[in-house]
Amino acid sequence: MSEEKDKKSNQKQLNIELDEATAQGTYSNLAIINHSASEFVVDFVNIMPGAPKSKVKSRIILTPQHAKRLLKALGDNIHRFEKAHGEIKDYDKPPIPLNFGPTGQA
Repeated sequence: MSEEKDKKSNQKQLNIELDEATAQGTYSNLAIINHSASEFVVDFVNIMPGAPKSKVKSRIILTPQHAKRLLKALGDNIHRFEKAHGEIKDYDKPPIPLNFGPTGQA
């Protein structure tokens, strides 16, 4: 028991703050993922039916290692969600034509 107590006392606590605006969140129904040798870029978009264009609402840039950890964390959470609430059905949707102008690498 003292070993466990020693491990806990050696761990540093991380306090994460969440301001009100961020806590409200941003709705997204499309994620566009690009990558280079050193980073993954995930753009979150809210596409509205019938709208001719839309803007990126949020962009998250990750290292390849963090992208892989995110993939695992999402997979674990989806598994737990489906265990509690049933299978998430994936509906086929027609492809959305995307035009972001010139492409490049970071």
